[in-house]
Amino acid sequence: MPIRQLSETMINQIAAGEVIERPASVVKELVENALDAGASRVEIVTAGGGLSLIRVTDDGSGIPESELALAIARHCTSKLTEDINDIRSLGFRGEALPSIGSVSRLSIRSRTAAGDSAAEIGIEGGRVLPVRPAAANRGTTVEVRDLFFATPARLKFMKGERAESSATSDVIKRIAIAFPAVRFTLAGSDRSTLELPATDDSAAGSLRRVAQVMGADFPDNSIAIEAMREGVHLTGHVSIPSFTRANALQQYAYVNGRPVRDKLIAGAIRGAYADVLPRDRHAVTVLFLSLDPAIVDVNVHPAKADVRFRDPGLVRGLIVGAIRQALADSGIRAATTGAAGMMAAFRPGAASYGHGGPANGHRSYDAAYRASGPSGFDPARSPQRPFDMGFEGAGFDHRGLRENEQAAFDAGPLASADVRAGQDEAAETLLGAVLGAARAQVHENYIVAQTKDSLVIVDQHAAHERLVYEALKNALHSRPVPSQMLLLPEIIDLPEEDAERLALHSETLARFGLGIERFGPGAVAVRETPSMLGETNVQQLVRDLADEIADNDTVDTLKERLDKIAATMACHGSVRSGRLLKAEEMNALLRQMEATPGSGTCNHGRPTYIELKLADIERLFGRR
Repeated sequence: MPIRQLSETMINQIAAGEVIERPASVVKELVENALDAGASRVEIVTAGGGLSLIRVTDDGSGIPESELALAIARHCTSKLTEDINDIRSLGFRGEALPSIGSVSRLSIRSRTAAGDSAAEIGIEGGRVLPVRPAAANRGTTVEVRDLFFATPARLKFMKGERAESSATSDVIKRIAIAFPAVRFTLAGSDRSTLELPATDDSAAGSLRRVAQVMGADFPDNSIAIEAMREGVHLTGHVSIPSFTRANALQQYAYVNGRPVRDKLIAGAIRGAYADVLPRDRHAVTVLFLSLDPAIVDVNVHPAKADVRFRDPGLVRGLIVGAIRQALADSGIRAATTGAAGMMAAFRPGAASYGHGGPANGHRSYDAAYRASGPSGFDPARSPQRPFDMGFEGAGFDHRGLRENEQAAFDAGPLASADVRAGQDEAAETLLGAVLGAARAQVHENYIVAQTKDSLVIVDQHAAHERLVYEALKNALHSRPVPSQMLLLPEIIDLPEEDAERLALHSETLARFGLGIERFGPGAVAVRETPSMLGETNVQQLVRDLADEIADNDTVDTLKERLDKIAATMACHGSVRSGRLLKAEEMNALLRQMEATPGSGTCNHGRPTYIELKLADIERLFGRR
């Protein structure tokens, strides 16, 4: 078959296959054009899930009549200079409008501020209609009808109206978070109206817009973050560990104001929350990255949802470090949703309150920690001291308690743990603390504490498990990890580039107990492995590390394996359910929780305490 040049319509339809995936893709492109035009108000109307109608109206700068024909021509844009590395607008490729027009019936009506009247141009399945006069206010209205009528095969892959409408809503919400000063309205016969009033560009205004999109609970359960490293500026809000979602749909990321779905950013968020969330729960985040456009490539895909950073390790390290520092600095906080659940449970006839479930999704919370003890759980046989589990020789203090508090834990239980109010006058001075003063222990596992304005219930096993885990981690990472010499070095064949990457990180790996060295151009020799790992698959470990270094330029895989072992040791070495505690022991536990970062959740990600405000309790009894 001879080589021939494709027609303009065919070229546009091919481009549409990349840019216009579904109605939400059309909305995204048109709304981005409106924002690039300086709009302060954007109204979107849809019908039939967007397949029958999409109309986007803005009050931006408008398009002069003389440029309407260029606006629908391929690779014509007002947003790009001669420098492809200096992209400061949302759109820049000049493909969206001609691509949309090639698979639908498209009309553009626009009027500039200086124009006496508006003008309109249309495209039907790639056929351009002549420009004609029209009536319109300042700004632009783009109307798309019968999407994909020219490519009926694509229609077979569309989902139902509800699914397409939901995807469009998600697109608008993602864009709206980055532009709080713009008013967005999404309406139509196929949906309930979504209205996001304009706020302002200040930090408070940005947070109000986030609350409009993500719900009023998020600001009260989030932490502000801000960090700068080598010209990369990170700002935003992240949820506290006890405020989570079942999926990652409420993780929003922006690069120079552009909404992105980037696997590096998603991986960094997972890494930052690695040991404070259950494996089936996800943090809620809004992150804004600002950096020189020359060091980030947004031209990876026509949809512009993917980006590539010149230094991915720098960006990942900035995100992980900033989130972990923010979590550590925020102190101990309980999610407000926990109190709401308790309120619902206390009301007559309400369903019993329960946490979302264990991390493994199969066993109950009781079963999860009782399984770590003797078979056939019996409080009489549970360890009376929290660390009688065979770890005394590890060379560091498992307890994570200050010296003046350890005696309370070593003393053993009392015959009765009924601690009455007023029994210990010194406890009155503790009411101003975050977790207050311990008042009682119920069901031999839950500590009831009182603050000046709330009631706190603490799970003693989960809380102490976190304290022990943090102490273990601090000891583990404060000095080189003990290693064991292999009788015979393990020779691992690798691609030469992987071997080179591992060699560059050999000093860091040695600090974690893994001794490697180059063994020819395409292999490494492993001479030592971390003692904590015991017998392990060295080949698989090294290959996993090579893959991670290639992706993220980090060696977190090894660190995470060691942390998992520390978590297991903490679970076995912490205070058991069923152990009776003295008042001094309970207060020592509360004070150490307040001083330990991340102690609002155990190392499985479950909450360690729930707080119920006095005002809520009074409402339960009809006092308010």
